[in-house]
Amino acid sequence: MASPRSKRRLFGIDRSGPPPSVTRRGAPLRPWTIPNLVGYVRLAAIPVFCVLAFSSDDGRDPAAALLYLAIAASDYLDGFLARATGQYSRMGALLDPVVDRLTVLAGAAVCWHFELLPRWALLVLAAREVVTLILAQLALRRGIDLEINWIGRIAVFLVFSCIFWAMVLDWWIIRAAFVAGVAAAVLATVVYVRAAFGRRPHGGVQPSSSS
Repeated sequence: MASPRSKRRLFGIDRSGPPPSVTRRGAPLRPWTIPNLVGYVRLAAIPVFCVLAFSSDDGRDPAAALLYLAIAASDYLDGFLARATGQYSRMGALLDPVVDRLTVLAGAAVCWHFELLPRWALLVLAAREVVTLILAQLALRRGIDLEINWIGRIAVFLVFSCIFWAMVLDWWIIRAAFVAGVAAAVLATVVYVRAAFGRRPHGGVQPSSSS
């Protein structure tokens, strides 16, 4: 019988300990795994969502909203499958955050076009996603992997949820929760930077302050 701790790890509640070594920089990509197949399907579904959403009259097309929900919810599925099967990979570590950011940006673009959420908050969110992508690239050059924290997980949940619900309902609490999610996302980025750039890169060489 599996221990409570192993169940907590399987369902992503217990994330203690370092990420698997096969997901680190320099490890083989291993593109053909079950979790990565989920990522490829998510990636392919994003343009389909955009076509459906932008073809609607008001951005509240049921098929587009449900497809967005499936893309966002399956972010948890690929992680669960990786933990259940042990099929971790460097490709998965690189693919998952890219698909997540594209999903956020696609949803934000639809909400911007149809004014479903505050445009100023959408701008802040888009800027945060771009900055985070740049920081991730800088960290990789220094041999450092940015690792998601609980603030980031909460922010992702709020942002994904509010974008979905904004495509379903016109309700002030959705807009308020979205603003809270954007604020949490910005805070998470600050935490990423302090955690990542304040420690030694892989290989044990202290990064230069000029790089």
